[in-house]
Amino acid sequence: MGVVGALIIFLSATLCLYLLQVIIKFLCKVWFTPIGIQNMMSLQGIKGPPYRFPHGSTKEISDMRSQTMGKPMDISHDIFQRIQPHVYSWTQIYGMNFLNWHGSQAQLFVTEPELIREILNNKEGAYPKMDMEGYAKKLLGEALITNEGEKWAKIRKLANHTFHAESLKSMIPEMSISVEMMLERWRHYEGKEIDVFKEFGVLTTEVISRTAFGSSFLEGKHIFEMVAKLTAVTVRNIYNIRLPGISQIFRTEDEIEAEKLEQGIKKSILDLVKERKTVKNVETDSFGSDYLGQLVKLAHESDHSKRITLAQMVDEIKALYGAGHLTTTNLLAWSVFLLAIHTDWQEKARKEVIELFGDKNPSSDGIARLKTMNMIINESLRLYPPVLTLTRKVEREVKLADLKLPPNINVFISILALHHNPQIWGKDVHLFKPERFAEGVAKASNNNATAFFPFGMGPRTCVGLNFTTNEAKIALSMILQRYKFTMSPNYVHYPADVFILTPKNGVQVILQAI
Repeated sequence: MGVVGALIIFLSATLCLYLLQVIIKFLCKVWFTPIGIQNMMSLQGIKGPPYRFPHGSTKEISDMRSQTMGKPMDISHDIFQRIQPHVYSWTQIYGMNFLNWHGSQAQLFVTEPELIREILNNKEGAYPKMDMEGYAKKLLGEALITNEGEKWAKIRKLANHTFHAESLKSMIPEMSISVEMMLERWRHYEGKEIDVFKEFGVLTTEVISRTAFGSSFLEGKHIFEMVAKLTAVTVRNIYNIRLPGISQIFRTEDEIEAEKLEQGIKKSILDLVKERKTVKNVETDSFGSDYLGQLVKLAHESDHSKRITLAQMVDEIKALYGAGHLTTTNLLAWSVFLLAIHTDWQEKARKEVIELFGDKNPSSDGIARLKTMNMIINESLRLYPPVLTLTRKVEREVKLADLKLPPNINVFISILALHHNPQIWGKDVHLFKPERFAEGVAKASNNNATAFFPFGMGPRTCVGLNFTTNEAKIALSMILQRYKFTMSPNYVHYPADVFILTPKNGVQVILQAI
């Protein structure tokens, strides 16, 4: 046998060995590992729909959601089985905690309050944020809501400074000006129908623009629009499974569109940053005291250990343009929806607002004393939480109560399941009863553990909690000072999971000037 023949045999053997390794690795990922995890969890009493290659549980979930969310519903606050039909159904069949599959990725759904508290408190660092992939990564990137470790700590410190109590006080006049602009438009709708969901979308983007970026809604409008389109593409593909490597060979129209949107958002944000850099105050070495200015400063920090990357800065700004305003938009829309139906509570809230502020704009001291308003907002967040699910991953093998969890499985915590649990809140769980919160959150339910956490809990509690609730209180107070409102006969109840819990057909009310 010649040298050439030997070389051919060697190369053939090497190629065969490589292909064998690829096949074994593929089989481990899509079969042996999932079946092993399924058996391990089943022995501990955690069951769920059986693993199916290649989709896992995604086709079943997608079909369920299409059936329940495919059309409007009668006006009712009983929305759990509509919005998360798989969680509702599988907790009934398998218990409060169950295992399901996103392709070959194991997902442990947890609805048991004591376990949720342990996971979110994350005392030993075993439950970091879940890794973002595909469309979700393009949408959320490396922002505060997804980062871990040193990257998270740098931004969290800045965000805490930007959104702490004193800073929020200084934002109240800007928030009030934005609400006044909205109410000026509303004068044309007195005695008529208005879609407050659309109005609040403009308001909250205006507030974010003014307070965080020192600009108007019009200047950042194109960024908001691109983020909204990227959100829609992400939601559309959330249960689509692509086998490893396929997306590099064949790209779908949505993948191409998402790439274009991601690049468009990045370019627009960098233009915003470039504009800010040109107005740097040389004497104070400042790019501005708002969130944008502080982020730009961090990106140019001379101390490398404190510096953030350009990509991080872009992702932080993108996240605030997206999730930062959607949460408040939907909180306000659902709150007005509830008050339009329950006009007795609308009157109670109005009475409190008039007693505290008269016809003047809300003050920071008065906002802190809005007890009835606080109860209404909490009950709105309980029935219609903007964020439906929190996600974590298991970093390493860990004990969760009596369970032993393997590494690299994802943990899903359904806020909606907890907020709509009759064992926790009573048989009237689906009724709007703000009086539940009369003595505060701790005494609102039958459960002493975690039962109400619309903004998360523990070290990863949403940094924008007070910003969002303050904005909602200011907007609702100023609306109640000027208007009474009732549901329009044209309103169609269409709660939908569109990344955030959203009234898909809007919230139409009839305005009556006071």
